[in-house]
Amino acid sequence: MSPIKKKKKILIIVASPRPRSNSSILAAETARGAEEAGAEVQTVRLADLVFGPCRACDRCRKPGAKGCVQDDDMKALHGAIGGADCLVIASPVYWFTMSGQAKLFMDRLYVFGARDYRELKGKRVGVILASGDADPRASGAVNAMRSFQDAFAYLGAPIAGMVHCGGGRAGAAARSKDLMAQAFDLGRSLAS
Repeated sequence: MSPIKKKKKILIIVASPRPRSNSSILAAETARGAEEAGAEVQTVRLADLVFGPCRACDRCRKPGAKGCVQDDDMKALHGAIGGADCLVIASPVYWFTMSGQAKLFMDRLYVFGARDYRELKGKRVGVILASGDADPRASGAVNAMRSFQDAFAYLGAPIAGMVHCGGGRAGAAARSKDLMAQAFDLGRSLAS
């Protein structure tokens, strides 16, 4: 009898405030690829949540602390992050780096440091970026990517793949067979 293969759980974080943005479109295609490969996918739009920035109070690091003291929508998201095998972060590039919503999300991962980031170690991470300029340097996509690479390397969660949509207006990603294929393949690879 062959062992039962556990379904991968993939959490997709969409950090664009626009539901039909290029990063949102590519995130949906990544979800489709992961689901076709047999993964269980949960997509969360940060614009639909109410949460504030990390307060740097360090109360989450005190002995016996039960997570972040802020009573906001990040509490439930922290549980989903801990239970996921893989994370995908989809963000537009604003002012030469990730969106403000993505930065708030990243800062709130600090709560996992109380347990030496054990819940994040070994998770595979995908990154989707969409910028107004096709050149990743001129647009700042390279800065956003570097921020994600450095943060997740520190957490012990390797970047498993990246998709960059540059130079297109909202909706351009859906018209690019190459970008849609890259996003679909990212989802399939994370599900395997």
